[in-house]
Amino acid sequence: MSGRPSISLASMLQDDDRPTLPEIEVRPPETNDSDADSAPSEQAGQSTPSLLSPGQSVPSENIVSPLGEPSLEGTSGRLPPGGNTASSNSDNSNSPFSESFESLSEQVFGGTMSDITGLNSALRSETTLFESPRLGTIIDRDELDRRQASTVYRALQNEVGVMLQQTGNGQLSPFIRGLTGQQILILVDGIRMNTSILRPGPNQYAATIDPGSIQRIEVIRGAESALWGSDAIGGVINFVTRSADPLRGDHLSPNFSQIYSTAEASSYTRTGFGGWYGATGVTGGVSYLDVGNIDRGGDLGRQPGTDYNQYAGDLKLQRMLGDDHLLTVAMQHFEQYDLKRSDRFLPFVLGPASDGSVPTQRPTVFDPQQRDLLYGRLEGLLPDDVFFADLYSITLSGMRTKEASIVDRYASNNPGAVPTRREIGEFDDWGWGTTMSFVKDMSDFGKLTYGSDFYSESIDAQRSRIDNPTLPGANPVATDPQYPDDSEADRVGVYTSWYVPLTERLDATTSVRYENINISGTPDFDTLGPTFFKRSYQDWIASIGLSYELTDDLRLIGGYYEGFRAPTIDDLTANKTFLQNNQSTPLIGNLDVGPEHSQTYEVGFKFNYDRLRLQVTEFWTEFDSYINRETIGGELFLTNQQASINGTELTGEYLLGRNVALYGNFFYTYGTITTNDDPISRIPPAQGILGLRWNEPSNHGYVDVFAWMVDRADRYNSSNLGDVRFLPGGTPGYATLNVRTGRAFGDANQHSVSLSLENFTDKYYRVLGSGVDGPGFNAIFGYQYSL
Repeated sequence: MSGRPSISLASMLQDDDRPTLPEIEVRPPETNDSDADSAPSEQAGQSTPSLLSPGQSVPSENIVSPLGEPSLEGTSGRLPPGGNTASSNSDNSNSPFSESFESLSEQVFGGTMSDITGLNSALRSETTLFESPRLGTIIDRDELDRRQASTVYRALQNEVGVMLQQTGNGQLSPFIRGLTGQQILILVDGIRMNTSILRPGPNQYAATIDPGSIQRIEVIRGAESALWGSDAIGGVINFVTRSADPLRGDHLSPNFSQIYSTAEASSYTRTGFGGWYGATGVTGGVSYLDVGNIDRGGDLGRQPGTDYNQYAGDLKLQRMLGDDHLLTVAMQHFEQYDLKRSDRFLPFVLGPASDGSVPTQRPTVFDPQQRDLLYGRLEGLLPDDVFFADLYSITLSGMRTKEASIVDRYASNNPGAVPTRREIGEFDDWGWGTTMSFVKDMSDFGKLTYGSDFYSESIDAQRSRIDNPTLPGANPVATDPQYPDDSEADRVGVYTSWYVPLTERLDATTSVRYENINISGTPDFDTLGPTFFKRSYQDWIASIGLSYELTDDLRLIGGYYEGFRAPTIDDLTANKTFLQNNQSTPLIGNLDVGPEHSQTYEVGFKFNYDRLRLQVTEFWTEFDSYINRETIGGELFLTNQQASINGTELTGEYLLGRNVALYGNFFYTYGTITTNDDPISRIPPAQGILGLRWNEPSNHGYVDVFAWMVDRADRYNSSNLGDVRFLPGGTPGYATLNVRTGRAFGDANQHSVSLSLENFTDKYYRVLGSGVDGPGFNAIFGYQYSL
């Protein structure tokens, strides 16, 4: 017999009397015969509960930890990751404020029906915000509804340490700690969304998720390459999708959402359902978004080239296999069409840029911009006699990223001009992957999490060119595609993460990973012509995070975290435009560039008092290898340089009463490419929010008044000076005043209405480096039905 408690997965799903779970069978560690004989009848008199009986109805979002004392999100009796009660925070379950505002110990990574083991969370473990040594936030479904999240932009807006750049409306590139694109890892249900065709700097792919399908978003600031491998340098964003709730018993619940925005003239509609019968659950939905041109602040009118359409669908089937195993099969489809790259359309392209230049219009339309995901996952509890693990999760996934574009090139910016050349391109990135993760509770020696992951991609690509496309008889001619048609990439990694309580107050989490990445293709090099190449990159990555309990409600946190990013197919082979209108072709010299390496040092505090909940972190990131362009012999080559980033992040709330809280966040980032003393491109300006929020849990009512304040940004990288997305003399600072309110009604609170009034003063603003100006005054109306 092993030394861990024997708990069935089915029993962990039961909750007859919130927040305490029914008693379950607990088998003590091995004892001698005399100990075993002392209480035979007590143990024999208990049995492990079976799966939920029909009709049982208890609403709850979270599933309990199988390694700790059973508890639900919304209670504070959860054990730390190693199950060591000595380092557990104090019990705040009697707090008069927790019903309206969750404390840090009540917000948990993992533990939902989409991730019952926690092995697919952003931290690859079930851990509370208070216990984790990282600065993290969790945006739950209720908060997404309050934000009226019709897009991922709205879902992530105003998160501490996160700046959201849009080159075109409907596109999104999150910046975390001054990094974006290939240096940020995006996950969907713990599955990599990053691929080898992600561009450096801003790209649009983070927007290709239907916000109505999301149950929660987990955000980690700082490097997690030791857990996730390449790209996780600036941070990790994990989008966790909806699952049916087995705690409601047998049921089928329809849901409907409608959101309308005046500034975008946009309408978002989603129809979905969720249900559970016996041992089977199903959830899904379809959505459609129609967006008009954005009405900018300052009476500038609507910005041309900011309209688009999108639709999406998702389906998830879950089945309990016995008492201890859960099988999940899920599919997602997302597609945008008539999506413009807004910064290349008149009049935006007229700028001028900071250096006085005016680029020529180059209207670019993506149609479609498509993402698909299909995965199967088996996870659960292993038998007691399996020595190597207590929990497991195995995932097999298939992914597709498809992008088709039409680019018209003009000789002038005359409104009556006609295109001189049209480029019609398409690429299709097909991939599959598998992930295996395990966790073993080692009692006083902590908890060991380990596993492996593998991802493989192949790219089909084509492009044609039509000269003078408006003339009769113009015919397409094949030309070099954006990526070589035979491009392939694969990555394999193994990792281990050990949580251990070093003392009664000091906890440590150390992680180590080995990663190997292979890239190959036959680009048309500038000097050699079509030439096959293959490159391999390997690295060991490590991290250690520390959490010291100064008091039951105050922790000192710190750590050392290594970051790693290997060059991608896009880095080495792309034939495309960059920096708005410059042209990039495959250069043989780029094959010499090596991976990015960074070292991040952090220190901070976490406060988890009844009234004050606060996270604050200071970080320093040093790149001994930072991939950047450098002019050599008149050509822009990718080279490895040195860079540094330093910053401060703060987020928290102070409860003025049981239902009223003053809240806010602030972050400051400063980054420099130390090789040439040039600012890192698009380092976010200092910014934050300050607000007052009232919540009423009984009817989900809320009133939220807040100001978003952003400082001036004038530390431009030299490459930004010819880019009209960067306003001459610096991007002005701005502040917007905003109000949100809503409530539910009906016999079961099945109806809810919401209203947001944003940018009351109709302030003109532009997020640094964006091709889309910010909306002016915006009224957003929402209605939801959920049974």
